[in-house]
Amino acid sequence: MIPRVLTVAGSDSGGGAGVQADLKTMLAHGVHGMSVITAVTAQNSLGVQGAWELPVEAVRAQYRSVVDDIGVQAVKTGMLASAELVEAVAELISGTDAPAVVDPVGVSKHGDPLLAASALDSVRGRLLPVATVATPNLDEVTQLTGVRVESEGDLRRAAAAVLEYGPRWVLIKGGHLPGDAVDLLTDGSREHWLRAPRHDNRHTHGTGCTLASAVASGLARGLTVPEAVTRGKEYVTGAIAAGFALGAGIGPVDHGWRFRSPK
Repeated sequence: MIPRVLTVAGSDSGGGAGVQADLKTMLAHGVHGMSVITAVTAQNSLGVQGAWELPVEAVRAQYRSVVDDIGVQAVKTGMLASAELVEAVAELISGTDAPAVVDPVGVSKHGDPLLAASALDSVRGRLLPVATVATPNLDEVTQLTGVRVESEGDLRRAAAAVLEYGPRWVLIKGGHLPGDAVDLLTDGSREHWLRAPRHDNRHTHGTGCTLASAVASGLARGLTVPEAVTRGKEYVTGAIAAGFALGAGIGPVDHGWRFRSPK
């Protein structure tokens, strides 16, 4: 049977991030993608013009509908918006026998808030403890832990701070640092440093969602965490290199870059 992966995240009407990016990434990795919509956004290349979270009962019903009938081999979370949704999703994940990749989305690519400040304690105390892998970027590390990463040497400190909240592994994404794109994956004892050349391309909308979904897809296919993250990093690096202009602002990464015919 084709491995099945469930994304629990918000909808991006522009198609570059959120559930839309997750499902495209899952297709590119040969798994069957399914979705639980947590919020609807009015969003394009210029930013987020509006966001409306769904009721907890609607999120819970979507999750149970999929998991109880179809089953899952991995779960990925993205935009959860509120403390109530964070806590409900954490409870659902804790009762699901599948690895969970938690992307603790706090703000959009354009700086628009996607998580209420009141939900941070719920992310720390309820969601991160059920994560197989947490994938914060540097802004999210600061938001969650207060640790500011200003150089590659700070990545270990950032990882240790996130691991204190209970995820089995943490992937600190250092893409906002100068130089090569370097990430640190660790469980507190083992370290994997992942490096990739930085591509001069401003069209990077959806990178975080894409990487987390690629990792979840790898786990669903039976890869170890280091293997899934390594392959996910390779995929998202190619997607960034192929990112394209869309609208008047920041375009998306190209989720189908491996399928494009050479010109």
